[in-house]
Amino acid sequence: MSKTIRAALLYFAIVLGTGFVLGMFRVPILVPRIGERWAELAEMPIMAAVVFLSAGYVLRRYPEICSPGRSLVAGFLALALSVAAELGLAIVLQNQTLAEFIRSRDKVSGSVYIGLLFIFAVMPRLRLSSHAPANQNAARPNPSFEPTPTGKPAVTAQVKR
Repeated sequence: MSKTIRAALLYFAIVLGTGFVLGMFRVPILVPRIGERWAELAEMPIMAAVVFLSAGYVLRRYPEICSPGRSLVAGFLALALSVAAELGLAIVLQNQTLAEFIRSRDKVSGSVYIGLLFIFAVMPRLRLSSHAPANQNAARPNPSFEPTPTGKPAVTAQVKR
């Protein structure tokens, strides 16, 4: 289970770190020019790509979580850490209560953000099929050559398990 927790921490750190860096660009540069809603919406495709790429990286880095259950645990644990970090920062840095923070979210970009959080949680599971470790792949035929009554070798397929 410790590998699952480490994978979740790495996934959380990559996505949160990228969001923090993008926020440093978005708030002082984009928000004054196009407004908070459009600035947040402009950031969403970049964050979706980061979620996709980081989920793949975490699955390669921690092949132990390449099962449906463990990949979901890692994704939802990373989600819990992300939500806790964001709420904690909003309460501490912005001196907002939880209710004030929720009310301050834009309805449009906030809804897209909620959807992206769900995608963030399930992305390790969605990317799982392309990152299964070799020992968990389905049985593959192994061709072998066997002599035939005519003396010519014939190729037969034997399944390794």
